[in-house]
Amino acid sequence: MTCVLFVCTGNTCRSPMAESILRNMAIPGLEVKSAGIYAQTGSVASANAKKVLDEQEIPHNHQSSLLDETLVEWSDYILTMTAGHKDTILNRYPEAHSKTFTLKEFAQIGGYPDIADPFGGPVEIYREAFHEIKEAIEKATIILQQKEG
Repeated sequence: MTCVLFVCTGNTCRSPMAESILRNMAIPGLEVKSAGIYAQTGSVASANAKKVLDEQEIPHNHQSSLLDETLVEWSDYILTMTAGHKDTILNRYPEAHSKTFTLKEFAQIGGYPDIADPFGGPVEIYREAFHEIKEAIEKATIILQQKEG
């Protein structure tokens, strides 16, 4: 079983969308979770994140989780939404160095490394974030299957 953990700030927008996208792909042998560096455990996904997932007919049932040592140890790959998230994780959990990447870095997408936080923005901003995350995940899954295959 390959375990993938998506990480963002509050675990209510980007990482829950990423988790739902990857889970919906139903790749055998792949388990996925998400967490936030500063999440309040038990919060629901933002209304606009849920709306975008509903528009794409992607099932979701999310409650936020705070990133902790147990999740870091559980994961084979930690994929963050920004370079800042990656840096924070590596400062807190230096042992995770070899398995922590930004999502775009892991997907080998050049250019700006971060996926912008749509929190508090209109639904259009969430749609943009969704499509950016989905494109990166589609590329990342090819790489994951090559590494784990």
